[in-house]
Amino acid sequence: MSDTPNHSLLLDIGLLARRAGDAIMAIYREDFDVELKDDRSPLTAADLAAQSVIAEGLAKIDPPLPVVSEEASQLPWEQRREWSRYWLVDPLDGTREFVKRNGEFTVNIALIDDGKPVLGVVLAPVTEELFAAARGHGAWWQVQEGGEWERISTRGLANPPVAAGSRSHGGSAEITLRRLLGDEYQLHALGSSLKFCLIARGAADVYLRRGPTSEWDTAAAQCVLEEAGGAVLDLTGKPLHYNRGESLINPEFLAVGDVDIDWAARLREAGLP
Repeated sequence: MSDTPNHSLLLDIGLLARRAGDAIMAIYREDFDVELKDDRSPLTAADLAAQSVIAEGLAKIDPPLPVVSEEASQLPWEQRREWSRYWLVDPLDGTREFVKRNGEFTVNIALIDDGKPVLGVVLAPVTEELFAAARGHGAWWQVQEGGEWERISTRGLANPPVAAGSRSHGGSAEITLRRLLGDEYQLHALGSSLKFCLIARGAADVYLRRGPTSEWDTAAAQCVLEEAGGAVLDLTGKPLHYNRGESLINPEFLAVGDVDIDWAARLREAGLP
């Protein structure tokens, strides 16, 4: 279905993500240095350039809202706990993929309301693909800037199922996936929040994340997946929520496309949490 999202703020945030993507690509095409943050994750000038573009753009939106971003200092929980509505941003999700120059990195911008992502955009700057969603307005995919919008949706669990997996973060998920999906499942490795988007457009079925992620890694893509008909669940089967406490680290989770399946039961049968 080709159309345009009927949501002016969503379209504005999509354009803001594209401007951040332009700033990223200007650096991606040249030589760049890589620093290591305190947690040993990489940082480049592209992260900071995208952060600057997004912060400036969000500051112009009325009414102004607080912003939590990976590349900005975080306010203490005593202040954040009072927020009901705020922006949650990862200006460059997948910096490891950026450094490897494999193109699998994104710009993530989400609007959180009462702990839930109610608007989200995910841009892949290299391919120009933009995924966008707002609560009650569906999920959308624009293949390139200025192109037509396509409404997207998840699919029923395929046979064999396809599991989206991390490109740069290994782990012990294989045994769990076999218990959840059976021995014949197929793995599609992909970087950053693009794994959620793969499920949202019906090209994969699940993404199991064992190990830490931050809230800004998942919120925008969670909104896209939920509006496409899927869900993001912690390993007890409850929806992933935000602004839960002092820590901005998510619990381990399972992103799914087919919500007619009792994933909570499957998780228990697989020995989780």
